[in-house]
Amino acid sequence: MSFSLKGLIASFALASALTLPAAAQSTYPTQPITIVVPFSAGGPTDTVTRLIAQSMSSDLGQQVLVQNVGGAGGTLGAGQVAKAKPDGYTLLLHHIGMSTAPTLYRNLGFDPVKDFAPVGLVTSVPMTIVARKDFEPADMAALVAHLKKDGTNVTYANAGIGSASHLCGMLLQETLGVQMVTVPYQGAAPAMTDIVGGQVDLICDQTTNTTNQIKAGEVKAYAVTSPERLASLPDLPTTKEAGLEKLDIGVWHGIYGPAGMDPAIVARLQESLKKALTNETVKARFAELGTAPVSADEASPEALGKELSSQIAQWKPIIEAAGVYAN
Repeated sequence: MSFSLKGLIASFALASALTLPAAAQSTYPTQPITIVVPFSAGGPTDTVTRLIAQSMSSDLGQQVLVQNVGGAGGTLGAGQVAKAKPDGYTLLLHHIGMSTAPTLYRNLGFDPVKDFAPVGLVTSVPMTIVARKDFEPADMAALVAHLKKDGTNVTYANAGIGSASHLCGMLLQETLGVQMVTVPYQGAAPAMTDIVGGQVDLICDQTTNTTNQIKAGEVKAYAVTSPERLASLPDLPTTKEAGLEKLDIGVWHGIYGPAGMDPAIVARLQESLKKALTNETVKARFAELGTAPVSADEASPEALGKELSSQIAQWKPIIEAAGVYAN
């Protein structure tokens, strides 16, 4: 049996074309990766991201850099990643705000479901209700009574529309049927600074942004929004203990890339994320901040995609009932 030279060359070229993509993907990454945090530096999401990025850098053999692109409740940074080249070198680490943005922003400019490739969930952070340390109510029951009687004179800080503290405040007001004076900030860190300084009264924010201040006695803590008490804050009662079962909110975080990423790259990132979440240093730091990594099954594109879709459906009626929109 004989083969023509032309046919042999054609066959070799076809085989090379079929094997090149797989070989190329096996070399990923070949340059630094940027994870965009759509909030200011020093905030809860930034803290989570930097812990994960450090571990992923070691595993991937390339620097994983954190870029803070704050503004518009996280939508500026998310929008930037949605438009990025889907080559695996620009990622997004966002929280629950990814699921509320489609309702809060009626001219959003991107679709959280269609314009992103999920990589996996990272953690779900409980919220704590804290106040300036000289705020009058002594405990959660007294705080509820105070808000129902005089809520319109209470100043409530948040990190901006769409932030976790904004969502928790909205849910708190809906649950109690009260209204407070909302004071928005450009990020969680400056909001907490003014709580500690006594410029505003109250905030409901992630344990990653409040645990250190609670332990240091810089703020007055009333309750945690998790179903069970936290090992890091064992003396802090839950909102359920205070009879506020509806005030059960955890701020889940996930990693995304732009839609259209090669499945092999998504798989490599997922593998690295799973390793980061089992890293003992990451687990210990998460525990100090009142949270824990998700399970291996949850650190997957499927789990993050499911969580995102279900949370969009859950928050839509709450936001529409409040009638508060960003645009």
